[in-house]
Amino acid sequence: MKITGGQMRGRILAAPKNLEIRPSSNKVREAIFNIIGQDLSGFRVLDLFSGTGLLGIEALSRGADRAVFVDHAKQAVALIKKNLQLCGYEHAGLICKWNLSKGLPRSTPFLNTTYDLVFLDPPYRSHLAPGLIDGLSRSGQLAPGALIVLETAKTVEARHALSLHLIKTRIYGDTKLSIFKKKEHP
Repeated sequence: MKITGGQMRGRILAAPKNLEIRPSSNKVREAIFNIIGQDLSGFRVLDLFSGTGLLGIEALSRGADRAVFVDHAKQAVALIKKNLQLCGYEHAGLICKWNLSKGLPRSTPFLNTTYDLVFLDPPYRSHLAPGLIDGLSRSGQLAPGALIVLETAKTVEARHALSLHLIKTRIYGDTKLSIFKKKEHP
């Protein structure tokens, strides 16, 4: 596992030791950043079901100011922490241990900000994405024009809230990327 772009391009990160954590492939990550852009200067990023932290760290490598990583697995939290340290991004990353099957975290410090970019990569068979997208849409945490990058199995139909519009869908093997943008004026 290595960073595909930005100032940390080529940096090798710690990988999971089991198959419970499914990092996004290099091809999928490269596609994401080719679609949303390579320069994320000033972005605030929320990485849900972050696993290894790879997507949020890719965003930091491309200039994002801050990234919040949310996962409930003990191994994932340890991997994110280790990978932030490997890149020297401990100051720019906040890890929140939370089970997203309960919805979005309700009482943590990161709730006091808005996000420009959200990565949402739930377990493919979980069916959690629609509820989390609705929750994000209602939360007031999406900045105007914010992007949500949803990674699902290719057979999943991406449903979204009225305040979002689907701007792009791509399929790579078994993975489907659906990218939504928050409407400037709902």
